[in-house]
Amino acid sequence: MRLLIDENLSPRLSRRIDDLFPESVHVRSVGLKQKPDIEIWEFAKSDGFAILTSDGDFHEIAGSFGHPPKVIYIKGCNFGTTAVESLIRSQAIRIADFLLNKDSSVLILRRA
Repeated sequence: MRLLIDENLSPRLSRRIDDLFPESVHVRSVGLKQKPDIEIWEFAKSDGFAILTSDGDFHEIAGSFGHPPKVIYIKGCNFGTTAVESLIRSQAIRIADFLLNKDSSVLILRRA
Protein backbone atom coordinates (compact mmCIF):
# COMPACT_ATOMS: atom_id res chain seq x y z
CA MET A 1 0.00 0.00 0.00
CA ARG A 2 1.08 3.52 -0.71
CA LEU A 3 1.67 6.00 2.08
CA LEU A 4 0.64 9.64 2.05
CA ILE A 5 3.24 11.36 4.19
CA ASP A 6 1.86 14.23 6.20
CA GLU A 7 3.34 17.72 6.18
CA ASN A 8 4.84 17.35 9.65
CA LEU A 9 7.30 14.80 8.25
CA SER A 10 10.05 15.49 5.72
CA PRO A 11 9.26 15.36 1.98
CA ARG A 12 12.54 13.42 1.57
CA LEU A 13 11.01 10.51 3.45
CA SER A 14 9.04 9.30 0.41
CA ARG A 15 12.26 8.67 -1.53
CA ARG A 16 13.98 7.12 1.46
CA ILE A 17 11.30 4.46 2.04
CA ASP A 18 10.39 3.85 -1.61
CA ASP A 19 11.94 0.39 -1.51
CA LEU A 20 9.53 -0.59 1.28
CA PHE A 21 6.43 1.37 0.28
CA PRO A 22 6.62 2.17 -3.45
CA GLU A 23 4.63 5.09 -4.84
CA SER A 24 4.40 6.80 -1.47
CA VAL A 25 4.16 10.56 -1.72
CA HIS A 26 4.38 13.62 0.49
CA VAL A 27 1.35 15.89 0.77
CA ARG A 28 3.34 18.72 -0.87
CA SER A 29 3.80 16.72 -4.07
CA VAL A 30 0.04 16.27 -4.51
CA GLY A 31 -0.99 19.85 -3.80
CA LEU A 32 -2.06 19.36 -0.19
CA LYS A 33 0.50 21.62 1.51
CA GLN A 34 -1.14 23.43 4.45
CA LYS A 35 -4.55 21.92 3.69
CA PRO A 36 -6.96 20.96 6.48
CA ASP A 37 -6.55 17.46 7.91
CA ILE A 38 -9.98 16.41 6.66
CA GLU A 39 -9.01 17.32 3.09
CA ILE A 40 -5.86 15.19 3.40
CA TRP A 41 -8.03 12.40 4.89
CA GLU A 42 -10.46 12.52 1.97
CA PHE A 43 -7.64 12.51 -0.60
CA ALA A 44 -6.03 9.48 1.05
CA LYS A 45 -9.37 7.70 1.19
CA SER A 46 -10.28 8.32 -2.43
CA ASP A 47 -6.81 7.61 -3.83
CA GLY A 48 -5.97 4.46 -1.84
CA PHE A 49 -3.31 5.81 0.52
CA ALA A 50 -2.61 5.15 4.18
CA ILE A 51 -1.59 8.28 6.09
CA LEU A 52 1.83 8.42 7.76
CA THR A 53 1.85 11.20 10.33
CA SER A 54 3.08 12.48 13.64
CA ASP A 55 -0.09 14.57 14.03
CA GLY A 56 -2.42 13.20 16.70
CA ASP A 57 -5.41 14.77 14.95
CA PHE A 58 -5.45 11.94 12.41
CA HIS A 59 -5.65 9.43 15.26
CA GLU A 60 -8.77 11.25 16.45
CA ILE A 61 -10.27 11.42 12.94
CA ALA A 62 -9.74 7.69 12.54
CA GLY A 63 -11.52 7.16 15.87
CA SER A 64 -14.52 9.05 14.50
CA PHE A 65 -14.65 7.76 10.94
CA GLY A 66 -12.82 4.43 10.98
CA HIS A 67 -10.98 3.36 7.88
CA PRO A 68 -10.15 3.76 5.08
CA PRO A 69 -7.75 5.38 5.12
CA LYS A 70 -5.57 3.69 7.66
CA VAL A 71 -3.34 5.87 9.84
CA ILE A 72 0.22 5.17 10.91
CA TYR A 73 0.82 7.56 13.78
CA ILE A 74 4.36 8.21 14.99
CA LYS A 75 3.66 9.30 18.54
CA GLY A 76 6.00 11.75 20.22
CA CYS A 77 7.96 12.33 17.03
CA ASN A 78 10.47 15.01 17.89
CA PHE A 79 13.36 13.45 16.01
CA GLY A 80 14.88 13.85 12.55
CA THR A 81 14.21 12.23 9.22
CA THR A 82 16.95 9.62 9.57
CA ALA A 83 15.45 8.43 12.85
CA VAL A 84 11.95 8.35 11.33
CA GLU A 85 13.27 6.30 8.42
CA SER A 86 15.01 3.94 10.84
CA LEU A 87 11.81 3.51 12.83
CA ILE A 88 9.82 2.74 9.68
CA ARG A 89 12.43 0.26 8.49
CA SER A 90 12.54 -1.49 11.86
CA GLN A 91 8.72 -1.74 11.89
CA ALA A 92 8.19 -2.48 8.17
CA ILE A 93 6.76 -5.97 8.70
CA ARG A 94 4.45 -4.70 11.44
CA ILE A 95 3.34 -1.84 9.18
CA ALA A 96 2.71 -4.19 6.25
CA ASP A 97 0.67 -6.54 8.48
CA PHE A 98 -1.35 -3.58 9.78
CA LEU A 99 -2.08 -2.36 6.25
CA LEU A 100 -3.49 -5.80 5.38
CA ASN A 101 -5.55 -6.10 8.58
CA LYS A 102 -9.20 -5.38 7.80
CA ASP A 103 -10.11 -4.53 11.40
CA SER A 104 -7.54 -1.97 12.55
CA SER A 105 -7.66 1.75 11.73
CA VAL A 106 -4.59 3.11 13.51
CA LEU A 107 -1.08 1.82 14.13
CA ILE A 108 0.88 3.75 16.75
CA LEU A 109 4.65 3.69 16.45
CA ARG A 110 7.03 4.93 19.13
CA ARG A 111 10.75 5.34 19.11
CA ALA A 112 12.41 3.07 21.65
